[in-house]
Amino acid sequence: MGNKLAKRALGASGLQVSPIGFGLMSLSGIYGASDDENGTKLIQQAIDQGVDFLDSSDMYGWGHNETLLSKALPGYRDRVVLASKFGQVRREDGTQGVDGRPEYVRAACEASLQRLQTDVIDLYYVHRIDPKVAIEETVGAMADLVKAGKVRALGLCEANPETIRRAHAVHPLAAIQTEYSLLYREPAEETLQTTRELGIGFVAYAPLGRSLLTGAVKSVEDVAADRRKDHPRFHEANLASNLTLLPALQEMAARKACTPGQLALAWLLAQGDDLIIIPGTKQSARLQENLEAGGATLSADDIAALAQAFPKEAAAGTRYPTGGMKGVFI
Repeated sequence: MGNKLAKRALGASGLQVSPIGFGLMSLSGIYGASDDENGTKLIQQAIDQGVDFLDSSDMYGWGHNETLLSKALPGYRDRVVLASKFGQVRREDGTQGVDGRPEYVRAACEASLQRLQTDVIDLYYVHRIDPKVAIEETVGAMADLVKAGKVRALGLCEANPETIRRAHAVHPLAAIQTEYSLLYREPAEETLQTTRELGIGFVAYAPLGRSLLTGAVKSVEDVAADRRKDHPRFHEANLASNLTLLPALQEMAARKACTPGQLALAWLLAQGDDLIIIPGTKQSARLQENLEAGGATLSADDIAALAQAFPKEAAAGTRYPTGGMKGVFI
């Protein structure tokens, strides 16, 4: 069980969490319709199973996710490390933008605290880096939130090594959150080199390749009802290519009497004790499956074999559409 794994540190922040956390984005309709009653129960089920790291954002459902989380937390708040994010904004014309101005940092935090119905956010991330604002200004404003007791620790999402170094010089970072899975290793592993050098924790989101590594997606029709249909990785020709990578994972999983998804998560956990993974789901059975990934034991040969079966940059198609790719690794 994931809750029986030794806790891992989020940098030098003093925060320690279970290696398998819970990414909450899918509970706000991102990957098809979601149900708030089910979402609330699922969050509580996760905590009852030992998950103590919950990952939200003010842009998941544009406030919905944090509000949903607040409904699940009464009686549970002191058992979890609560992470949320700011920086992505919705313009009047419906398009998305980014805002890293100090005044927005403060306003976004106050709004999140109100939605979450809590006095402090344990880990507060910049969700996307604003290239128009010096990272020193953004992180400086975040550091003020720490001084004010509104935030305990700071992090960045999808930041490149130079940005990480500059931000860390302003205020120690607890974590960098970046997509990382067998299907997406580069530049995640470049980022990991930097976080290790600086003593920063690494939080891997989409560790199952948005379900590709579970084997559940077999055709474009399987993602036609959610936003994955817009991701090049799931376009017909790319998807067909990506599915050809799975047999090695499936065959090893069968030998180890686990699911392909559990094996993919176990491979990530084996990359180092500074990694925390945050798979997401809307299903109780999938949640349980993910947590049991901690029971899969991999030898050094197993780890190397999977790395060889999924070489860096082997996945066909970018992980986001063109517009989204402009906002990552900045």
